[in-house]
Amino acid sequence: MEEEFSQSLTPPVSPSALDHYGESAPSRPPCFTCAYEPGREETGRLSSNGYISRGALKRLLLKLDPAPADFEGDTVDIFDFPWVTETALVESTKLLFGLFRQRVLKLETLVQSSSHDFGQASSLHYEAEELRQQCVLFLSYIKVFIYRFLEPSQSLDEGPVHPFKDAEAQLPSVLVEELFSITQLIGRIKNLPANVQSALTIQHQGKSFWSYINALLQTVLKGTPSGGRDPGLPMHCKDSDGFTWWLITHLAQIGMHNRNGTAQQEKQLEDNWNFVMGLLKSSCDPKKAAQEEQIRMIVHCCLSLSLMWGPNVSAVTTLWEYYSKNLNSSFTVPWLGVSGLGSISRTPLCLLQQAKSCCSPASVGSSSHTQLYRSTNSFHIFLHILALHLSQEHAGGAPWRQIKGRLYSKFHQRRMTELSDTGLLHFLLLFLVLAQCAELEDVASRACDLLAMLPADSTPPALRALQWRGQLALLLLYLEKGLDAGALAEQLATYFSQAAREFYLKTTEPSRKLALWAPLSSYLEGVSEVFETSPNLTLSEERLLNEGFGLLLPACRQSELSSALGFLQTVLAQLRRAHQRCGQPSHSVDSFSWVPLPSVAKERHQAVAAALWSHFFPFLCSMRLSQTPPSQLADAAAGFTLLALDMPGSAPQNLQPHPIQSIMQSFGWDEMLHPLLVTHYLNHLLQNGELVSWVSSGPGSGSAQALCVRAWIRCVLQQYLHKSQDAPDTRAGRNLDEQLAELTRQILRLPEVESVLQRAGLHPAAAKDPKPAMAVFIKAVGRSYCELQLLSERSSAVSRALEYVGDIVKYIKPYLLNKSREGLQLAYWTVGCLVKHWSHLLATSRAQQQLFRIVDVLLLSHALLQQDSGAHTQMLSALKESLPLFLQGLSVAVSVSQSQGAYLKQQLHRVISQYLSRFLPSTPSTGAVVNHPVLLAACESTPTPQGERLRRSILHVLRENFLQFKGHAPPPRLAAVLSFLLELLKRNNDRDPALLTVPLPLVLRCLMLVNEPQVKRLSTEVTQLIVERCTAAAGEQPCEHTTTILRAFVEENEGVYDQQVYNVLEVVAVLHPFTVTALIPFLSLSLRKTECKRGLGKNTSLRNGYRRLLALLGDSGQAEMISLEED
Repeated sequence: MEEEFSQSLTPPVSPSALDHYGESAPSRPPCFTCAYEPGREETGRLSSNGYISRGALKRLLLKLDPAPADFEGDTVDIFDFPWVTETALVESTKLLFGLFRQRVLKLETLVQSSSHDFGQASSLHYEAEELRQQCVLFLSYIKVFIYRFLEPSQSLDEGPVHPFKDAEAQLPSVLVEELFSITQLIGRIKNLPANVQSALTIQHQGKSFWSYINALLQTVLKGTPSGGRDPGLPMHCKDSDGFTWWLITHLAQIGMHNRNGTAQQEKQLEDNWNFVMGLLKSSCDPKKAAQEEQIRMIVHCCLSLSLMWGPNVSAVTTLWEYYSKNLNSSFTVPWLGVSGLGSISRTPLCLLQQAKSCCSPASVGSSSHTQLYRSTNSFHIFLHILALHLSQEHAGGAPWRQIKGRLYSKFHQRRMTELSDTGLLHFLLLFLVLAQCAELEDVASRACDLLAMLPADSTPPALRALQWRGQLALLLLYLEKGLDAGALAEQLATYFSQAAREFYLKTTEPSRKLALWAPLSSYLEGVSEVFETSPNLTLSEERLLNEGFGLLLPACRQSELSSALGFLQTVLAQLRRAHQRCGQPSHSVDSFSWVPLPSVAKERHQAVAAALWSHFFPFLCSMRLSQTPPSQLADAAAGFTLLALDMPGSAPQNLQPHPIQSIMQSFGWDEMLHPLLVTHYLNHLLQNGELVSWVSSGPGSGSAQALCVRAWIRCVLQQYLHKSQDAPDTRAGRNLDEQLAELTRQILRLPEVESVLQRAGLHPAAAKDPKPAMAVFIKAVGRSYCELQLLSERSSAVSRALEYVGDIVKYIKPYLLNKSREGLQLAYWTVGCLVKHWSHLLATSRAQQQLFRIVDVLLLSHALLQQDSGAHTQMLSALKESLPLFLQGLSVAVSVSQSQGAYLKQQLHRVISQYLSRFLPSTPSTGAVVNHPVLLAACESTPTPQGERLRRSILHVLRENFLQFKGHAPPPRLAAVLSFLLELLKRNNDRDPALLTVPLPLVLRCLMLVNEPQVKRLSTEVTQLIVERCTAAAGEQPCEHTTTILRAFVEENEGVYDQQVYNVLEVVAVLHPFTVTALIPFLSLSLRKTECKRGLGKNTSLRNGYRRLLALLGDSGQAEMISLEED
C-alpha cells in the first residue's frame, strides 16, 4: 500500500488560491492507461498516473474513499466558481450540470475549429486540456460527494420539511437522470463510425503476442529466466509441459472471442503451431516415458487447437509416430477408474458407431468435448484429430495423400502378428476412421490384406472374433455408401466356413469348440446387423450365407442353436421386408440416396432366398420331429412359410407346386410333431393376415382350415404327454399352456370355424380355455350336421368333420400306455363329447368305423376287461367320469344307424353290462348307486326319446345279465341290482308300460323265491312302482302289459310254486287290487287245471291260499270264493 501511494496526491497550487481559500487545490485525477512509466519501460512498471499505480482501482473495488486527500476544505472551486463543499451538489445540481454541458459543447467547438497552424493548434490544445480537467474535477467531486455526504434515503415524517432535506432526498434520482443525459451527450465508443473504430484496432493479429508468450513459455520450460529479466512467471513448475499446454490452449480459446467476450467463428489470433509442434515432439519423446494421463491431456489440447486453428499435418504425423509404437497399450488412467477404460465393442455396428463418433468432434466449448479426458482414451482423441484432418473442406484429397503412406507403412506381417486384442481393436478403429473419412475401397482393401496376414491356425478365437467384427463393420460402411460388398463378403464368408467346418468335426475337442463359438457367434451377430442395416439387400449380402451354416447348425448345442435360429429369423424377416418394399414408391427421405431397379432387386432377393432355402431349411426339416424342439424352430419354420407366401418361386423343387401347404404339412399338420412346436408355429402364422387370407381363399383353403383345426384338437389332447407328472408346472408346461390358449383364439377366428359356430348358434366367447372351447366347437359341428337336410350336404359335412378330428384314437393312445391321470381324463372326456354330440354323424357308413374303433379301444379294451388288473385304475377313473357321454351318444347312434344298428346295439349292451357290473357295489350303498355312471347317463328330468331308448337298453341288460336265476340260486349282488333298478325308475318319469315292464317278470321271481328281507323290500318297491305307473298309463282299464306278465308268471310257476305264486299275487293285490281282479277267471281256471292234473280232487291248502288272495279283492273276490265252494 505504501508503494502504491508513494506518489504525491496533492501537487502544489498557486499561492493566490491558498491565500484566497485557505486550502490546497485538488490533486490531478488518475488517467486510464496501460503504458509503462516513460523512460522506465525495462522495469515493467506501469505509469504512475494510471488507475492501478494511483490505487484508484483498488479503492473502488474495496469501496473506500475515492480521493481521501481531496475536497477537504469548506469550499471547492468548480468551473471557476467557489462552492460550499458539503451542499453544492444538493443546492445547485441543475446549475453545475449545466456548466458541465457548456464545457463539453465548448470542447466540441474547439475540435471543429482545429487549424493546421501549429501556434493556434498549441493554444487550442492547452485550452481544451483546461476544459477537460475542469470536467474531470467535477466528476471526481461527484464521486467524493456521494461517498462522504450522501446519506441513505429515509422516509419523511409528516409535517413541515426543510427545503434542503427535501432536495437532499431527491438527489439520487436527479443525479442518475443528469449522468444519463451526460452519457447521451458525450456518446459511446461503440457508436463511433467504423473508420474511427478501425483506427483504434490492433492489426497485427497477435503476432507480437505469441512471440512474447513463446519467449515466456520457453523460460518456463527451461526453468531459467532469459536476459536477466524477471517475467513474473513461476520458475519451478511441477509440470512445466502440462502448464504450457494448458496455457496455450486457454489463450487460444480466449483468442476466439472478441473484445465483448462473444465467441467468433474467425480466430482473433493467428495460430501458434510452430511452437506447439516443438512442444508436442518434446512431450512425445520416448525418453520422457510420459504416462497416459499426460498424453491424454496433450492430445486433448491438440484436438482443441486443431478445432480452433485448423488441423496440422505435422501434428497428426507426430502423434501417429507415437501411437504406431504403442498400439497394444490400453491407454488407461488408474485414478479415473472404470470411466477411463476403453471398452471393446460387442458388435460390428457398435464398433462402427464408435469409429463414427471419432469423426464428428464436438466444439471446443461443449460439455462433450470437455469430458473427453474422462470418457475416452488418448488414442480415440487422436482419431478425432485424424478425422478432423481428413475431413478438411475444399482440400481435394490432399490431406489423405499427405499421411496415407505414413499410416500404411507402419503395418507389415510381423507387426500384425504382434497385435494383441487391444492393439487389433485400435487397428480396426483406425482403419474404420480412415474408411469413413477417406477412400473407402482403398482403405478396406488394405485393411483386409493386412488382416489376412494373421495366421488362421494360431490366431486366438477371441482375436479372430474381433477381426471379423472389424471386417463386418467395413462391410456396413459399404452398404451405407451403396457399394457392392461382394468381394469383402466372400472373403469373410470363407473364413466363417473354415471355422464352422472345424466346429462341426467330431475330432475337435470340446474346449476348442467352446472357444470357436466366440468368433462364430460374432459372425452371426454381425451378419444380422448387415441384413438389418441394408435397405434393399441388393449389394451381394447373400454371399455371407454359405455352406458353413449347413455345418454349423447340426453341431450346435441347445443355447448355441437358439442363437443360430434367432439369426435365421432376423435374416428371413429382413428379406421379406426388403422384398415387400421392392417396387413400392417411397415418399420418405432415406439416408441411402440410391434405389435399385425393381428387376435388379428381385433378382438379388431371389439369390438371398436361395441361400436360405439351401443352407438352413434342410436342417429345420431334420429337427422337426424332435421331442425337445427349441422354441426358435417354430419361428424359423414360420419365417420360411411366410417367405414362400411372398416368394413362392424361390422355394426348392421338392416343395413345389404348393410350397406353403408342403411346409405347413411338415411343421404344423404332421401328427408326429411335438404339440409345443405345432402351437408355436401355427400361432406365428395365423397372426399374419396375409396367410390367414391364403388359408381362407387359396388353393385347398377348406382343407387347410380343417387341418389347422385338427392340429389344434390334437395339441389340446396331447398337452399332457410331454408334461412331467411329478412337476407339471414347469417352464415348458407353462409355455405350452400359453401357446394353446393363443392358438385357441386364432382357430376360433378362422372363417370356417366362425361359420360353423354361427350356424349352430353358439358363441365361444365365454370359452376362452382350450378344453371348453373345443367342446363348444364339437357341439357346433354336431348340431350343424343335424340341421342339414340334403344328402349331399350331409355327406360333405361328414367328410369335413372327419378331417377335423383325424385319427383321434391314435392321438390319445399314448395316454393308455403311460396312464397319465390328467391326460386320460381329458382324452375320455373329449371323445365322450365327440360320441355324444356327433352320434348322428358317427352312425353313418363313412364314419362308423371311427365309432367302432372308439368303442373297442376306449370302452371294451382288453386292459379294461381284466377284473384283477391294477394297471387300469387310472383308466377306469377317467372312464367313470365320461361314461354317461359315451352311453348317451351310443344309444342315439344305435337308433339312427342304417347298416350296423344290430352290431352297435350289441356293443352298447356290452358296454352297459361291463360297467354296470364294474361300478356296482356288492351291497347296496346309497352313494355308489346314486352316482353310478350308467344311472347318471340314463337320468333326465324330462323324458326324451333318446333317453327312453337308453333306459330300455339298460333294462334289457339288467333283465338278461343281472336278474336271471341259475336254477333256484338268485343272481349275485341282487340287492344292489334291485337298488339300482329302483333308483333308475324313481329318477325318471317314464309312463310307457312296454318299457316299465321289461324287468317285471324277474322282479316277481325275486319276490317269489328270495326271502332275504332287503331283497323282499326292494322287490316290493320296484313292483309297486311299475304297477302304479302302468296302471296310471292305462287309465280305467287294466294294463294289458301288466296283466299279460302276471298271467305268464302264473302259468310258468303253476304246479311248482303254487303257494309262492299266490303270495306274490297277494303283494300285488295289496298294492293294486284292480290289476289282480282282472286275473280272477284265469286264476280259478288255473287252479282247477292244477287239481285235475294231480287227480287227487280238491287241494285244500292250494284253495286256502287262493281264498286269502280273493279275500283281498273285494266283491269280485267274494263272488269267486262262493263259486269255489260250489265246486
